[in-house]
Amino acid sequence: MGPPNKSPFSVKIPLDGDSVNGHIQITKNGDYEMAQHFLLSPAAKTLSLAKILRMSDQDAEKAFRMIRWADTDGEPVCPECGCLEHYNLKSRPVWKCKGCSKQFSRTSGTIFHSRKLSIRDILGAIAIFTNGAKGYSALQLSRDLDIDYKTAFVLLHKCREAIGLARDAGALSGDVEVDGAYFGGYVKPANKREDRKDRRKKIHQSGKRQVVVVMRERGGRTLTHVGVSEAEGVAAAKANVATGATVHADEASHWDKLAAHFPIKRINHQKAYSLDGACTNQAESFFSRVRRAEIGTHHHIAGKYLAAYAGEMAWREDARRVANGSQFAMIVSAAAIAPKSDVWCGYWQRQQA
Repeated sequence: MGPPNKSPFSVKIPLDGDSVNGHIQITKNGDYEMAQHFLLSPAAKTLSLAKILRMSDQDAEKAFRMIRWADTDGEPVCPECGCLEHYNLKSRPVWKCKGCSKQFSRTSGTIFHSRKLSIRDILGAIAIFTNGAKGYSALQLSRDLDIDYKTAFVLLHKCREAIGLARDAGALSGDVEVDGAYFGGYVKPANKREDRKDRRKKIHQSGKRQVVVVMRERGGRTLTHVGVSEAEGVAAAKANVATGATVHADEASHWDKLAAHFPIKRINHQKAYSLDGACTNQAESFFSRVRRAEIGTHHHIAGKYLAAYAGEMAWREDARRVANGSQFAMIVSAAAIAPKSDVWCGYWQRQQA
């Protein structure tokens, strides 16, 4: 993950009292400047969707080969035995390994194994997915690329799986904020007032409600865990937070158990959002992004897909100060090294909905 941009573009602020939104800074020569948000600066926009979609099939395939087989300058390597010796088949656009006699293509052995879309359309889909700050829906992608909804749905989930496999592992350190938020399990109220039930009671709930527990390292990585109750976050924190790290949590009683394992700071949100260095504001920032994705983009992120969406949003939050061109390269590289997906390869043929 690249570091934040340290030299954002700036614009002068007039000194006649006019109000301008932004952060005012004073330069060495005494001038007043407003620091421009990174996402609004030219440095954040290094990806051109138009250039990708204008690529020929040959150019797109060459670009993918250069990413997948970077160590051999794009020369194919057999995914079965690692042999460099091969020859082209005239009947189909694949290679045949001279070592093990296996046939393989540009995407064989990757998460896009057995793909039917052209490489250019796959790269275009990844570019579109990258630019969705709050995620991107399969329905809209199917319209943008004129492909079937099922194709778009699986392609985007393959991207999410590749991102999850490529993300940094290891324990979080320093100051780590933990919190949980519930998603899914909505129960529609009855039409007549006298027929309505108290949906806060377990007996009147659907049983499909799940919690996303986030563990966020200040200035570092974000990890997520999906469970039935927020109390499961205690075990998740023990497994993913390094010894000696300071944990920040709210006043929920289940977080009391973390005091035996970590230095812990608590914040009572009924009194303040931040007090004496204790806060969970960055965890709340993550949940804000997930809620925006749920309400404005996907409308429904729950069930067995919730962990995939939470992982995607954690990556987006961590890479929010990385140029979109670099984000695109991250996803393509992750997809090129990710193995064939056991979950998503042949997903619809198994009639999973």
